[in-house]
Amino acid sequence: MQASRTRALRATAGLALAGIALAGCASGGESGEAGGPLIVYTNSNGDGRGEWLTEQAADAGFEIEIVGLGGADLTNRIVAEVNNPVGDVVFGLNTMFFETLKAEEAITAYEPSWADEVPQDAGDPVDGAYWPLVDQAIVTVYDASSVTDPPADAADLWSSDEYAGTYEVNTELGQATPQLVVAGILAPYVDEDGEVSDEGWEAVEAYYANGSPAVEGTDLYARFQQGDVEYGVIPSGGILARDAEYGTETAILPQADGVPFVTEQIGVIAGTQREEQAQEFIDWFGSAEVQGAFAQEFNALPVNEVALEQANPEIVELVGSVERADIDYALVREHIGEWVERIQLEYLP
Repeated sequence: MQASRTRALRATAGLALAGIALAGCASGGESGEAGGPLIVYTNSNGDGRGEWLTEQAADAGFEIEIVGLGGADLTNRIVAEVNNPVGDVVFGLNTMFFETLKAEEAITAYEPSWADEVPQDAGDPVDGAYWPLVDQAIVTVYDASSVTDPPADAADLWSSDEYAGTYEVNTELGQATPQLVVAGILAPYVDEDGEVSDEGWEAVEAYYANGSPAVEGTDLYARFQQGDVEYGVIPSGGILARDAEYGTETAILPQADGVPFVTEQIGVIAGTQREEQAQEFIDWFGSAEVQGAFAQEFNALPVNEVALEQANPEIVELVGSVERADIDYALVREHIGEWVERIQLEYLP
């Protein structure tokens, strides 16, 4: 099963990796060289996060180089480099992806200085291969200042002809958020062996058939303003900044089965020649002081219980207002490759 899961993951992202341009800075160093900047892999460098982190790290004495990529593609890249690692640290991937990295022995255990400030079960309580940074809810949103008659449930968007074309769908299934959307839709229809019922596949088919594909380089909220769509999916940490930028009044569509929640993690990439520097960076970045500052800057919800005291009360209330979906992420991790492959082959144009 391990081998088939790895092949499925590689099949999903292998072609994309050949021609993909990395967001953020291109990787110029080799991890085999002890000198040079610390190479930080992440899928969480958008919305100014990468620039902020680079500046803050420099002030703290770290020279870092950020390489950004979608969650599934980044996981696949690290696995592909396991015998010749380029990166030194990886953060931002959710627990599901970090479990894959752990299974492939692509990360190495380390207990950070702030370990007693986070719940042990939020990371890897068994081996300490990865540690939690930020919680995010993956929610379907709309602008309450312009949408006056929203559906009672997010599933109505794709199950009712009334809403066809009114919601954005992200078809880039090499990214973490679109995969989590799929997991959320399929969760009620998956048995303990990972088999999806016909009803589940019909829901996925309808979701993509009736949605408006995301436009590369155009933010969801810009599409709200342009009148292209009225609904879309976004991680909870991006809501308040977009309301400030676009003048929107974000509201969250309820979901009877709850919404996917993810915990962004951090870990040391196995085989790095800069292991000590990587550990020091993790000690710094995951500390209450830095996570608190990060939370204030980007309306994040830190897992660090000391840093949580500095989080924006609005985001704490917002995330607390939605129900968590009952998703077996271990099962999802085992089958997401085959699910994505079927979606790409059968349901995407």
